[in-house]
Amino acid sequence: MPLLARTVHTPLAIEVRRGAVAELGTILTDRRISAGGDVAVVVGPGLGAKVAELVRPQLGAAADVFPVAGGTLDAAQELGAKLRQRSYDAVVGIGGGKTLDTAKWAASRYGVPMVSVATSLAHDGLASPVASLEHEGGHGSYGVQIPIAVVVDLEFVASCPDGQTRGGIGDAVSNLSACADWELAHAVRGEPVDGLALALARTGAEALLHHPGDLADDGLLGTLAEALILGGIAMSVCGSSRPCSGGCHEISHALDALHPGRAGHGEQVGLGALFCTWLRGEPDRFAAMAACLARHRLPIRPADLSLTDTEFAAAVAHAPRTRPDRFTVLEHLDLDPAQLAGQVADYGDALHALGH
Repeated sequence: MPLLARTVHTPLAIEVRRGAVAELGTILTDRRISAGGDVAVVVGPGLGAKVAELVRPQLGAAADVFPVAGGTLDAAQELGAKLRQRSYDAVVGIGGGKTLDTAKWAASRYGVPMVSVATSLAHDGLASPVASLEHEGGHGSYGVQIPIAVVVDLEFVASCPDGQTRGGIGDAVSNLSACADWELAHAVRGEPVDGLALALARTGAEALLHHPGDLADDGLLGTLAEALILGGIAMSVCGSSRPCSGGCHEISHALDALHPGRAGHGEQVGLGALFCTWLRGEPDRFAAMAACLARHRLPIRPADLSLTDTEFAAAVAHAPRTRPDRFTVLEHLDLDPAQLAGQVADYGDALHALGH
């Protein structure tokens, strides 16, 4: 009987715990990523430089350290030019999402493995095959190689601003809505779905949804890190952002276009996921998601983002234009302005009935 299987690209090593950074050199050696510490260390502002100083003794004189502002295509191209000047075993990105995306793009562009050392848990970019970078025309998402190793030291994550961690919770929980949108597209339009990608994205989000801990709890932080990593692997498995991006992200993109700077990505996609869950008519899931977001002080109402119901309804109406190729509950219902206004009002009433 023939054995049929597929190759799944995942990191060689995933370390989520306190003290993980102190063993970075051992991880690189044991996983045969770099035996002599001949790596390019890319650090961002904030904790990145502090972590780099801690790991430098482990790597030795062969390592080069490159500070980056991060987050832009120009910065990624400048970093890439520096990587071309000599041969490296790997690129070690240390910092938040912008720094890691910059390092991922440059490493992929020049064929160097990338190690992700995350100092915050603001979104799923720490382990995803996507780099989100700003350019003259706005934001662009670029396909990159998934990191060869992911290190999350909870000691550094715990010292990050709470707002960043809350954003990660919103991003991870929104996977539940994105997966539901993907299954809806399969049921209505016959769009293929990947069961493994669904399972990975949903499992991490479910664990986070029901976790009783708060932002000071290592258990919650570890569960959040694992949920974000599983989301990144889910995207690698299916070759797209489908398991982690649905109507929730369309609403966030619309808010960025119509009301830029009101909130972070994770806050917006969390609210978008909750509203899309309401539109799909899933009362139990809606109640559980609303309780989770409210418990962690994430936005659940338009007013939490300083938006009126009318402004939010207009953003939802605009949302499908941000991803014309994607089918979600927003495209499926295709509500007119009056219907959207009614749904937003009913959504607020439902939250009030739940005590929020």
